[in-house]
Amino acid sequence: MPIWVVRAGEGLYVRSWRGTSGGWFRAARATHAARIDAGGVERDVALLDAADAVNDAVDAAYRGKYGRHPSYVEPRVAREAHAPRLKLVPRAALG
Repeated sequence: MPIWVVRAGEGLYVRSWRGTSGGWFRAARATHAARIDAGGVERDVALLDAADAVNDAVDAAYRGKYGRHPSYVEPRVAREAHAPRLKLVPRAALG
């Protein structure tokens, strides 16, 4: 399933525009794990709750990367989408 990921600073983040009720988000929160495939690279990642401090940077990253799709971007930068956000961290980095 395609999920819209953005880079903000040194981190990769994803938000659920359906809030905490989104199916993929509930599954991600339950397992805190995923496998991503981007640009021909596949990696196992941990999905960690992201701090509130990243909201503005993540908003800007979504607008910058996906701004040509406003009907998809606006729900992801709406205030309701700020809480259901996850940071992607390579599992290998967690030891």
